[in-house]
Amino acid sequence: MRENTKIKGQLRFYLQWPVILSVFLMAANLVVGAISSKAGFAMSGFTLLYIVIALWLFLYRRKRLMGGLVEFSTEYAWVQKQLLSEMAMPYAIADSEGHLIWMNSAFGAVVKEDKSCRKSLTAIFPDITKEILEDMEERSSIHSSFDGKFYRVDIRQIYMDENESLKLEEAQGITEETLLAIYLFDETEVLSYKREIDNQKLVAGLIYLDNYEEALESVEEVRRSLLSALIDRKINKYISNMDGIVKKLEKDKYLFVIKQQYTEEIQENRFSLLEDVKTVNIGNEMAVTLSIGMGMNGTSYITNYEYARTAIDMALGRGGDQAVVKDGTRIRYYGGKSQQLEKTTRVKARVKAHAMRELMDTKDKLLIMGHKIGDIDSFGAAIGIYRIATSFNKKARIVVNSVNSSVKPMMARFQNNPDYPEDLLMTGEEAAEWADANTMLFVVDVNRPSIAEAPELLKKIKTIVVLDHHRQSSEIIDNAVLSYVEPYASSTCEMVAEILQYIGDGIKIKPAEADAMYAGIVIDTNNFMNQAAARLRRQLSCAETALMWSGSENCSAISWRTIRREPRQSRRRRYLKSILPFQSVRLKGLRVRPWSGPRRRTRCSISSESRHLLYLLILMTRFTSVPVPSTRLMSRL
Repeated sequence: MRENTKIKGQLRFYLQWPVILSVFLMAANLVVGAISSKAGFAMSGFTLLYIVIALWLFLYRRKRLMGGLVEFSTEYAWVQKQLLSEMAMPYAIADSEGHLIWMNSAFGAVVKEDKSCRKSLTAIFPDITKEILEDMEERSSIHSSFDGKFYRVDIRQIYMDENESLKLEEAQGITEETLLAIYLFDETEVLSYKREIDNQKLVAGLIYLDNYEEALESVEEVRRSLLSALIDRKINKYISNMDGIVKKLEKDKYLFVIKQQYTEEIQENRFSLLEDVKTVNIGNEMAVTLSIGMGMNGTSYITNYEYARTAIDMALGRGGDQAVVKDGTRIRYYGGKSQQLEKTTRVKARVKAHAMRELMDTKDKLLIMGHKIGDIDSFGAAIGIYRIATSFNKKARIVVNSVNSSVKPMMARFQNNPDYPEDLLMTGEEAAEWADANTMLFVVDVNRPSIAEAPELLKKIKTIVVLDHHRQSSEIIDNAVLSYVEPYASSTCEMVAEILQYIGDGIKIKPAEADAMYAGIVIDTNNFMNQAAARLRRQLSCAETALMWSGSENCSAISWRTIRREPRQSRRRRYLKSILPFQSVRLKGLRVRPWSGPRRRTRCSISSESRHLLYLLILMTRFTSVPVPSTRLMSRL
């Protein structure tokens, strides 16, 4: 076996050097003989002796040299085997299916098996599956755990050649001759240190009371300070139990800082403070609710605070009474199952309307866009914004690619209509060509860019205003200059009707436009039957307050009734239409009749036939005071 072993590589080249030098020595002997024959003859004897010795070494001593090399390699292999067996790093060899063939002592100590174990890697490390072994590359690293410790498992492919020797060259995929070299690196201590560092990081949070003013108004004035103190105590106790600090910024806003190690606990409890604060009751008719925003795993403390502000904005935008955690790029929501509370938003609507007016004054062209496969609420809101823009002498167009089939009859009223431009409705591609640097974009009834009618416009146009009544998610239009999102609103058309009364004076909408907005409200509220329309139903039940006209001493109240059409009603109808801010309100079949009963206040009687007209009146006027005519004028009518 030893004699038949071929010498290859550097060793073979090294053994051939004496023969190669013999050739050079013969050439040198010839050169010397040409110069001097005596010197050449003397040198040829030494050359011949060198050649004999070189051939003897190459031909006869080669076998003994090989025997010594084989003996050395055997001893070296034994030493290498001992080193592998006693190496501190866990090391093992497995076949192509993951069954262990050989392991050193350290690997056996980890898996608690002897060296003859044929256990599969998939049984020891659950994160290593057969699919991973089949699809793995030449080298792979897998993080797994065993017996309470965490390891990084490095796997490298090796294969056997025809001489049954192991090779580390790249194998062409997993074959029967492929073996797997497995190395284990214990990461338990490193991960524990990393976890401890993460636990000591600071998390910034904000707590806002959703209905602080409303809750205070529902209790006696002398007990309001007690209510505020009890709320403060609940919040301070909740944060103090987590070794955190809390600072009251305003009467209804708090800033808190806690360690990150407590975030897992409060998320498992789903922010129990949300429900705990609702138990504060000292006679207040309205339960106190709050919203929480937390930011964590930012690059700095100021980044965590910015995350917290983003989170609290999303919590409030989704209706409040919930917690939002912004963990880097991930966002998680907790709570938000209670009924959305209506808050006094007249001031907010007025501020937003004025901000919209200022932005519109800086632009000459407006594009209005809804969501994909637009519904009547999206279309009606776009029509309302179009009327606002044209009232300010702005060029406005509505982006429509596709709509619901129920919207097409309403759209037909605006197409081929001399009161509106021919290109009032345009596609996203046409809108992109029509827009320029002096264009403003309104996005209505949607706050997610992925489902907008033409998402490419969000990147092209810089001035963007979002108007929507849906809850915000983690996907928002982040480059909006102005965002007005009110989840409590019944529909976007209602929000547009609210803005109409504040954004400017003398805005008159046309009948088709009012019908589109009214249809959006009806559809989104399921004919005023869902929970979002509760406020509208309350307004209707209080129609007496909005529609009652104060009379003289002889007339204390006036009732609205539905009667048959009469010729003499035209003057009354013309007068009523003239005092209403929107000319589209249809008063056919309605008349005002002085009430001649006792001098006491009565509630309005509203028939089912006129109910939808009064809805429109209430929504369009938003309970603003209707101009009150004098009794003499009414008597002349």
